[in-house]
Amino acid sequence: MSTKFSGDPDALAAQFAALTLTAAVPIMEIYGRDIAARAKADGSPVSEADERAEVIILAALARLLPGVTIIAEEATARQGLGACGTCFVLVDPLDGTREFLQRNGEFTVNIALVRDGRPVAGAVFAPALGRLFWGGTKAFACEAQAGGALPPRAAWRPLHVRDPGSQPLVAMASRSHGDAHTKSFLASVEISEWRAAGSSLKFCALAAGEADIYPRFGPTMEWDTAAGDAVLRAAGGMVFNEHGAPLAYGKTDLGLRNGAFLACTANPPRQWVSACASTKG
Repeated sequence: MSTKFSGDPDALAAQFAALTLTAAVPIMEIYGRDIAARAKADGSPVSEADERAEVIILAALARLLPGVTIIAEEATARQGLGACGTCFVLVDPLDGTREFLQRNGEFTVNIALVRDGRPVAGAVFAPALGRLFWGGTKAFACEAQAGGALPPRAAWRPLHVRDPGSQPLVAMASRSHGDAHTKSFLASVEISEWRAAGSSLKFCALAAGEADIYPRFGPTMEWDTAAGDAVLRAAGGMVFNEHGAPLAYGKTDLGLRNGAFLACTANPPRQWVSACASTKG
């Protein structure tokens, strides 16, 4: 199944946003008590919260987008990866499980539609922080609560990346996955500060005009990045791969694994491709 979606990406992004609010209910229920986690085959943690949220999302997406392929992290871990086609949905029901287990609030629910290799609609919800982001052709953010309705349009705040030439660069970096390559790259560009954050909130910080670049050299999966990428692109930014081209989706030959990428508010600095090349040396 990979039926082509031809509807309004902005309307779909808003529907994804509403769905993340519903899916976050069991996440926050579990967040409020003792949290048990186990390791998956790849060593990454998974909890009851991931699984219960994913069940809600999969059922809703089957009604919302009948016939469209849905690729969700936990289902893929159990059943393996099938064909994506040219139009499919990527779901990470709890991005930042380590942050969830550490109770620092920096975890998100991510849903995105990919069409012809690029994310065209996506939503990111950080339930512990009450921050909701979504984007299709335009990007928005608002305050919201798990289990609540999508706030009225008057509460939506339009998002647009800031002009990186108007002030010193602010960089985002992973809180749980820092590495020497990232530090080396950030040392090669002029930045005023760097801030650590978990999950896809780093993309959203760029989309909201709170930062300018987010380099990532460590491994990620497409469901980790697609929703935040959709929001950032809708806000005027872009995510580039190690060759300086837009990050592509549907890489089934790689098991939907991403290589190095740079999320930024403008074209990547010239140091980016050379920094990626140096990591392979």
